[in-house]
Amino acid sequence: MKYKEWLMKWLDNYVAPNYKPRTCDRYTDIVTQHLIPGLGEYELSALTPYIVQQFITGLITHGNLKTGKGLAANTVNSIITVIQQSMETAHQLKFTQVYEMNNLKRPKIEEKPVVCFTAAEQKKIEQAVRDDKRDKMLGILICLYTGLRLGELMALEWDDIDLQKRALHVTKSCHDGKDPNGHICRITGTPKTTHSTRVIPLPKQLIPILRDMKKRRNSSLVITDNGKIPSVRAYQRSFELLLCKIGVQQHGFHSLRHTFATRAIECGMDVKSLSEILGHKNSTVTLNRYVHSMMEYKAGMMDKLGKNL
Repeated sequence: MKYKEWLMKWLDNYVAPNYKPRTCDRYTDIVTQHLIPGLGEYELSALTPYIVQQFITGLITHGNLKTGKGLAANTVNSIITVIQQSMETAHQLKFTQVYEMNNLKRPKIEEKPVVCFTAAEQKKIEQAVRDDKRDKMLGILICLYTGLRLGELMALEWDDIDLQKRALHVTKSCHDGKDPNGHICRITGTPKTTHSTRVIPLPKQLIPILRDMKKRRNSSLVITDNGKIPSVRAYQRSFELLLCKIGVQQHGFHSLRHTFATRAIECGMDVKSLSEILGHKNSTVTLNRYVHSMMEYKAGMMDKLGKNL
């Protein structure tokens, strides 16, 4: 059996029934865009670690289908994961005599520094959102003061918010995907991980804003655009245009979450509480990600103590 034939069987019978739609879409793209063109004609038994490693080297140097340049390390590692999982399943089903893909050399991933908005930039963003007058833009404020991910914000429904108890329940997330006909559509599912299902306490400053939004609601969803449901990408674009309009340096929407975490640390929130609000697996993840902010906060505390010397 050729690898391309097995990949399609593997996607249909082992990936589609067991993974989230977003993961299925990503695996399908990897198979169709990279694995079938690059390795598909090989017989399963002929695929050796060296052949696959040569393929990986090509991805690192010129694997980007649009630019001809190398693919990012994260992308290459995702492709390697698909190769390993598909080949391991083939071996378990006795389609190959041995499984040798555990020794593939993965490119090293360099942790990107956390980028957030300064306090001054945050004030400009908040003022611009209030001046905008469109309810959908108030989602930016919600993220700044809860640390929600974009997909969590876009999937948020009014039933998830208890204004009386000042609690926001994160129970789902969404992303842009394609329907069976290839048309862009919204796909809603469970949050990113089991730890992402959580309850976030709402700051009292958000309550009147949310209460006013709820009075004007025209949908069960919190974020709509004149009654229409905006795509995740369209909402990202609205945020980009807002930053451009007010002259704030462009950072991705996820920087709002980093900004929330940084401000929380500056206000003295403990790591465990912040970790639970962000939906991290444990406090170590939070500490490692925001270690720079932690050090700056501690340095500031030490400077205040030093004034007494």
